Amino acid sequence: MKVKSILVSQPKPITDSSPYFDLSKKQKVKVDFRPFIHVEGLTAKDLRQQKIDLSKFSAVVLTSRNAVDHYFRLAEEMRFQVPDAMKYFCQSEAVAYYLQKYIIYRKRKVYIGGKTFADLTPLLKKHKELNFLLPSSDTLKPEVVKIMNGEKLNWKRAIMYHTVCSDLSDLTDVKYDILVFFSPSGIKSLFENFPDFKQEKTRIAAFGKTTVTAGKKMGLKIDIPVPTPETPSMAMALEKYIKEVNNKK
Repeated sequence: MKVKSILVSQPKPITDSSPYFDLSKKQKVKVDFRPFIHVEGLTAKDLRQQKIDLSKFSAVVLTSRNAVDHYFRLAEEMRFQVPDAMKYFCQSEAVAYYLQKYIIYRKRKVYIGGKTFADLTPLLKKHKELNFLLPSSDTLKPEVVKIMNGEKLNWKRAIMYHTVCSDLSDLTDVKYDILVFFSPSGIKSLFENFPDFKQEKTRIAAFGKTTVTAGKKMGLKIDIPVPTPETPSMAMALEKYIKEVNNKK
């Protein structure tokens, strides 16, 4: 069955250089965007209930741009002036670059990992004397906890925001040939919004092992699992799949 329409469960890209726009143009398919989940920040009261005192930490471990935003938002809400001596351990260059929204880079101690949290391990080990705060959502990859505990670091997790399912009720009668997911939370949102969802001829694309697993647990057939050695990105995987099915005679 040919693919004519795709729904990507993420916000629409803000730049015209997105590979999804190229995909739509080249393969002549409709690509829509709709976030299935969104982030809501917790309050200073919520943080105090976790017995978090921001002044007790000499370093912050940042795994995402959301973590950056909500750390500084709550610091301001709690009237905590982040000291110049604060050290920042960023999971990736993208997170470190985003940090410049809040700090003057050249005046701060910023340590940058690679792509995965494990890439930060050598840097964290070098600074075992620090008290680490790890701002996070209500969901945290087990790998992060394993590494922080495994290195016997003095650290504490602070839940500063949580991921909630978006209202998708306006999509009730809208059908797509492919639904694209990037997290277990997106799968959860699908079934919270549409408890009676039946896959039928809809193809499912899922990025990452945890997303694939979550989909299968809900009884979905994952037609396009990503990444693979041949298709490391979602856009590449979709293009390969569409070429195969749309060119069948």
